[in-house]
Amino acid sequence: MAYLYVPVCTVVVLLASLWLPGHALGAQRDDDQKPSLSLRATPPVGFSPLRVRAATDIRGGSDDYQEFYCATVEWDWGDGTTSENSTDCEPYEAGKSTIRRRFTAEHVYRQQGNYRITFRLKQKTRVVGATTATVQVRGGAGEGLER
Repeated sequence: MAYLYVPVCTVVVLLASLWLPGHALGAQRDDDQKPSLSLRATPPVGFSPLRVRAATDIRGGSDDYQEFYCATVEWDWGDGTTSENSTDCEPYEAGKSTIRRRFTAEHVYRQQGNYRITFRLKQKTRVVGATTATVQVRGGAGEGLER
């Protein structure tokens, strides 16, 4: 009966790796992976002057992902203007510190054109996460008229 020991152990290990993805055979758990960012601009198309509300959501990863904890937020509006803000935070503690999962800002586009909004999370000068969205601004009724 000793000759069955190796094949049975191999089958048990293989079945465990199928039932416990991310935990067996050295695979990485989802919580250990870098969270992803998604940016939505509302409305994505409109007439000038167009007020756009931008919202970035951070999905996946662990709630205490260190690179995203207490990061500086930068919005590049694609029209030559940027907005940046940072907050004072307690020192990072693994398992205790929590990242922020949603960021919002508003911007008014006064000229027609296609604009790329870029959202960045930064630690000092290093970008640790970024995402983009586009906005199309069409000329308003009075645009281009001399006053």
